[in-house]
Amino acid sequence: MQPHLAGMYRFAFRLTGQRDDAEDLVQDVLTKLYPRADELLAVDQPGPWLNRVLYRHFIDLTRKYARRADRAVSGLMSEDAGQDFLDTLVDAGVEPDRHLGQDQLRLALDEALAALEPDQRSLLLLHDVDGWRQEEIAEVLGIAVGTVKSRLHRCRAGLRKNLGHRLEPFLAGLRVED
Repeated sequence: MQPHLAGMYRFAFRLTGQRDDAEDLVQDVLTKLYPRADELLAVDQPGPWLNRVLYRHFIDLTRKYARRADRAVSGLMSEDAGQDFLDTLVDAGVEPDRHLGQDQLRLALDEALAALEPDQRSLLLLHDVDGWRQEEIAEVLGIAVGTVKSRLHRCRAGLRKNLGHRLEPFLAGLRVED
């Protein structure tokens, strides 16, 4: 299972939104699977299979404890890690008004993503940010590829609509009169 641990952790982090919760989720799954290690050797593609087990365990825990993984996207990274990342960026001499516009866009995106249901947000982030293929997502979630496509379409449409409402006053000020 060692080669798949990093991928399992990333997936768990996308589901839970917290480092400690992701680590606990992976540990729970590994503890649950340890007595059945012989069966794991017979699995053709252990990566997707492990992620499917992880996802189902997450759903079971969520239902059991009636917890929700609602967290702002900006809260997924610690403040220190975010500052370290920002310190590595080169200042391109961007004007203050452009910084303000970027901050407004970033805030609007965080709020729009936070407004999505946790399963929609996870699906969108897995596909569009982490680069998972639709087939992989379908296999892990145990649904048809067409269902993944339609859910992605609905997630993106909802995000687009939400961003449009949030940015409309901001965008109106940027429009150039004909």
